[in-house]
Amino acid sequence: MQKAPAQNAQHYERYRSVLVKRQEELRQRLHAIEQDLERPRDPDDDDRAIERNNDEVLEELGTAGQSELAAIDAALDRLNHGTFGRCSKCGDVIDERRLDAVPYAAICQDCARSV
Repeated sequence: MQKAPAQNAQHYERYRSVLVKRQEELRQRLHAIEQDLERPRDPDDDDRAIERNNDEVLEELGTAGQSELAAIDAALDRLNHGTFGRCSKCGDVIDERRLDAVPYAAICQDCARSV
């Protein structure tokens, strides 16, 4: 098992601002999606069909956003508890290149490949 960097907590703090910023962006986007889904619909049949299709797309975006938001919340929790940067499956250190690409990653690339 790889050792975590000695400055573990401070070393990973740079990810906190990235995660918090993304968290706020997602919350705003999800709020906008929710408002759009709640707005009154056009009574015209053709327009309603288009709006239903648009609603399905918005709902899928909302679901994806909720999943990402949950992953970000979990990453912030790991930061708070000093476990950020460790694979939740094997316990190894998650490569920084992976964290740079996916700051809320909970598992290392090797474990991600085996899923």
